[in-house]
Amino acid sequence: MDNSATLIKLLTALITTQSQDGSLDGSILQELEQATLADQSRAEAFGITRETVGQVVRDRLQIFRAVYHPFIPFCQHRLGWPAHESQARLDTLWSLWLPLAMQLIADRQTLGRPLVQGILGGQGTGKTTLAAILTLILNQLGYRVCELSIDDLYKTYAERQVLQTQDARLKWRGPPGTHDVELGLSVLQQLRQADPQTPIAIPRFDKSLHNGAGDRAEPMMISGADIVLFEGWFVGTRPVDPQVFDTAPEPITTESDRQFARDINQALQAYLPLWEQLDRLMVLSPTDYRLSQQWRRDAEQRMKASGRSGMSDADIDAFVLYFWRSLHPELFITPMCHQCDYVDLVIEIQPDHAPGRVYCPQHLPSGVE
Repeated sequence: MDNSATLIKLLTALITTQSQDGSLDGSILQELEQATLADQSRAEAFGITRETVGQVVRDRLQIFRAVYHPFIPFCQHRLGWPAHESQARLDTLWSLWLPLAMQLIADRQTLGRPLVQGILGGQGTGKTTLAAILTLILNQLGYRVCELSIDDLYKTYAERQVLQTQDARLKWRGPPGTHDVELGLSVLQQLRQADPQTPIAIPRFDKSLHNGAGDRAEPMMISGADIVLFEGWFVGTRPVDPQVFDTAPEPITTESDRQFARDINQALQAYLPLWEQLDRLMVLSPTDYRLSQQWRRDAEQRMKASGRSGMSDADIDAFVLYFWRSLHPELFITPMCHQCDYVDLVIEIQPDHAPGRVYCPQHLPSGVE
């Protein structure tokens, strides 16, 4: 039996065999400790050692009990997962989502002010799902969470129409240059320094407006946020040496492609003050960046199967390649997975969207690229 199946069996046993006085069978605790230490890099990422694993498991069990009952219906109704898949995710709840939430709580308590956690990941890596599940866990533990996407910071429809007349290459919203950075900076600064009693207007963006071009929606008023989850496809990325575009990977193949990549790289400079507001940054890194293309096709096929309109494969390819030309994952994201100055945690995402290896760049052997 693999570690995942073992964990699910143990966690299910916890729910069904716990005694009335709340005590647990010592053998179950021991097996949980062994399972928690089985993945060495993940245990190291969350600071778990043979000396501390006993207390870690007991602390995590308390949170597991508080979260288990709302978790299954949440996965079914909010995330649309079937019952068997929701149950199968108990191992991920135990080995990834709970320790992430516990880490955020510990850092929030250390800071003594609202914590801003950045989540960087391309399409299909599960940024939105991760943020939703962390919010569920943290809410159950009494922490108020503000979810913010880089998409919420898009310039207005009117502003982007003007932008396109100035630079026709910005035909799709998304790349650096299509966001209101000052708005984002103001919002994050307010959230970090917030008076718990003072409401803050959190921007929201409705992608359905103007026939899919999208526009600002009514902001959401939030007060007293303890933790901010700020996610996006290039959140935290930094400009690279422009010389790398001279030998850039596909689809940056023509001189016009290379110039576009250089210009977007320069536009990224304006986002650095925004990234300075991050207290932590995690990267959701596919085992192969090209998976996002197939993931997008799968998502569009599901939309069509449900009776909604979706993009053709040709449209999807054009869309995905456009974003690879603007900020190529191999140039901007892959190197960050080894940069402990900017990244605190890396979660590798497998072809089936499941999380794989979890590690801290600072724990990588020197010279690893």
